[in-house]
Amino acid sequence: MSSFSGTGALVRLVLRRDRVVLPLWVLALGSIPVSYASATMSLFPTAAERASYAQGLRDTPAELALLGPVFGSSAGALSVWRSGFLLVIVALASALTVVRHTRVEEEAGRRELLGATVVGRQAPLTAALLVTLAADAVVGVIAAAGFVAVGLSGPGSAAFGLGLALSGAMFTGVAAVTSQVFETAAAARGAALATLGGAFLLRALGDAGGTGSELSWLSWLSPIGWLQQVRPYAGERWWVLLLPLAMATVLLVAAQRLTEHRDVGGGLFATRPGPAAGAERLRSPLALAWRLHVRALLAWAAGFAVVGLVLGGAADSVDKQFGSNQRLTDLLARLGGSGALTDAFLAASFAIMAFGAAGYTVSATLRLRAEETALRAEPLLATGVSRLQWAASHLVFAFGGAALVVVITGLSAGLAVAASAGDAGEVPRLVVAALAQLPAVWVLTGVAVALVGLLPRWSAAAWGVLAACLLLGQIGETLDLDPRLLDVSPFTHVPKLPGGAVTAGPMIGLLAVAAALSVAGLAGLRRRDIG
Repeated sequence: MSSFSGTGALVRLVLRRDRVVLPLWVLALGSIPVSYASATMSLFPTAAERASYAQGLRDTPAELALLGPVFGSSAGALSVWRSGFLLVIVALASALTVVRHTRVEEEAGRRELLGATVVGRQAPLTAALLVTLAADAVVGVIAAAGFVAVGLSGPGSAAFGLGLALSGAMFTGVAAVTSQVFETAAAARGAALATLGGAFLLRALGDAGGTGSELSWLSWLSPIGWLQQVRPYAGERWWVLLLPLAMATVLLVAAQRLTEHRDVGGGLFATRPGPAAGAERLRSPLALAWRLHVRALLAWAAGFAVVGLVLGGAADSVDKQFGSNQRLTDLLARLGGSGALTDAFLAASFAIMAFGAAGYTVSATLRLRAEETALRAEPLLATGVSRLQWAASHLVFAFGGAALVVVITGLSAGLAVAASAGDAGEVPRLVVAALAQLPAVWVLTGVAVALVGLLPRWSAAAWGVLAACLLLGQIGETLDLDPRLLDVSPFTHVPKLPGGAVTAGPMIGLLAVAAALSVAGLAGLRRRDIG
């Protein structure tokens, strides 16, 4: 039997399991750049306006740190700059997909069952890699085809599409390696995300000072920085693509080699056994949930703090740069802002931040299902702990953690704005503005709870719901979709703060929906079989 026997069947299995989530994130990530291109050409129709916009961006370190350097003032170059963070999102989606279909399967014991059939040793990893790499390629093709469809040049579109695909491919390789090195899915996922975070941080530090700054060389140490140095629509440098291609190839080959030198279910770095008796502070469901969630929560909180500081720093220059551009003001208002341009920018930024907070809360809620499938819930429930106590201990972090990261974003943005404006009143104002997004975020928590309790096999569809909301929120308004379709997303109904008016009805309605979904999910969890 070959080491790759059964790969085709496992590819079909992966596609079947991800038949909802995979198409949604591929379609969403591939389509968003087109909306950016359309908006850029609509907001800055003349070369002079685009040149002024590009120069303003070059003078704003916060925006350069967040999205990368600006290499040109054409519509294509500005659209690519605006899509800079998508390189990180594609990499993130790819890494999570690989870990889900490799190390998570081993941790749950399903990989060992497959190994007892006519399935080669390399087949499970190969199947996960083939599906993820194909998804990355489709994202790149959709993005490139969309740019061509709106009138941008073919070579620049191809360079951008290849960059997106290679971003996913590199971190497919990173996650494949970490899944071989570490014994647990949490450790493999954490190591991959830490690598991605380090790559983004290096690029941000290198680009914040602009092209030619003393630290610009740091960007060349980052895989994300390589992809931006390809410079689509600004004199493409095709040779740079060899760097991410080489990195992806080396990592993918290394992952295949590593899987031959470890036991199924094991890792190259063995997990150290814990003490025979747990500490007193761990003798409650909430204490155990704290131990399981705290590292992820702290990582998300730190990331949101940085994002808030960047947004607050960028807000100071928005009104100065673009206050005379009515088209930009109108677009920000449609995306989630109203009032003065600075407030509109912050409101639109908080609206986008809310999707990140929803990503945290979905992940934290689905930890319930992960504990169940890994057979760690049953021994706990065999004690005096009830199902509701067990679920509530995790939901404290799902609901409360989402509130924490939202508050941290508003607080850090408020501190940055207050420091530049000399007005301490900006801090509570922006904290309240960020908190306005929380009811919509909690609706996604409720969706995840309902799926775990009522349709556990479909729990991962919570990510699909989030992807659908992201797609509607990012391109729905710019494409003038039917308002009734946009109203499906809970994020459509939150007030546009700062600067907008607050209406209690929609907020109360969202909280009621979140509560109803959560109650339904917990009721289902009480009645169904565990496992």
